[in-house]
Amino acid sequence: MQPVPSRFLIRLARKCLNHPGVPLAKGDALLDLSSEYTLANLSGLDGQEEFAEMRMCWNAQGLGFQATIKGKKQPPEGDQTRPRSSDGITLWLDTRDSRSSHRATRYCHQFHFLASGAGPDREDPCFVQSKIHRALQDAPFCTPSEIMFRCTNEPGGYFMEAFLPSQALAGYDSEECPRLGVCIQVHDRELGNQIYDSTLDFPFSEDPSLWSQMILVQSDQDEKTTKKKAGRTITSKAEKSSRKKNEP
Repeated sequence: MQPVPSRFLIRLARKCLNHPGVPLAKGDALLDLSSEYTLANLSGLDGQEEFAEMRMCWNAQGLGFQATIKGKKQPPEGDQTRPRSSDGITLWLDTRDSRSSHRATRYCHQFHFLASGAGPDREDPCFVQSKIHRALQDAPFCTPSEIMFRCTNEPGGYFMEAFLPSQALAGYDSEECPRLGVCIQVHDRELGNQIYDSTLDFPFSEDPSLWSQMILVQSDQDEKTTKKKAGRTITSKAEKSSRKKNEP
């Protein structure tokens, strides 16, 4: 164990791009996110294996993510009564980014997305929400049917995607609070752990001050369009001003 993880030497803030068209209304896919939505993975700085790719997006209706896990030789294993010991992803989310506190508030959520663990043979994917240990106040529990979640097995791994509607996220308001506290743990019995942005040596599962920050922004294309429009407006005003000066 190194005294201080490399990622603790910087204060991480990731950009989460807006996607107004999700969840998708047609087809099997929920999100179909392009590579520009990929979250930078710095797990290798602390010697963690990098076997998962995460992509996230947001809009006024909620938050979405998709994950691709590669490198497996065995099928996913899980038990919905022990979610963090199962193959899948745990997402901690603070909709008010109150990372100055070491204990969770009612705006801090813990969601588990498992590749298996439900059904009579525990082979079906499932979603589980659980309380955060030592929380000052528990976040409201959502109804599992509110969460859109799908997971499919692929050669050498699995693919999952989910959309969390705003009604399942206490305090979620992209305009009032566009900064979120986020921690993601991809846990796999075969491949190990990939954590954004901590290590197993720290109590990130119950301490929001150890979570990184995620900033909800418009897409890069929208930002470029806005800047172009702003540029045209400034140019137009300058032209009008110049014309007035040159008028007799």
